[in-house]
Amino acid sequence: QVQLVESGGGLVQPGGSLRLSCAASGSIFSINAMGWYRQAPGKQRELVATITSGGTTNYADSVKGRFTVSRDSAKKTVYLQMNSLKPEDTAVYYCKVAARAIGSYTTDYWGQGTQVTVSS
Repeated sequence: QVQLVESGGGLVQPGGSLRLSCAASGSIFSINAMGWYRQAPGKQRELVATITSGGTTNYADSVKGRFTVSRDSAKKTVYLQMNSLKPEDTAVYYCKVAARAIGSYTTDYWGQGTQVTVSS
């Protein structure tokens, strides 16, 4: 099994920054794509940013130029640096990791979610 632990959410003023982290642990054979999604109240969960094992990144148009996704493969951790935050970025942020547990197949695993609130 694979466990994901997220950290770094909180309350920040508009224009501020936050850095989210998501660390994977467990009986991991390999990790493929890692990424971040978010869900605001009353809205569907949406993609924020992803990064492949080769380092190719993909961003939602709404966060391009403000957010940066990165990963430390040795630490099995994905990060989301969020700058120039706006009130519309307020949401619960979830990490998703495509990982293969030992003796199993590649499966998508989700973190527990971390609240990001952008407000003055």
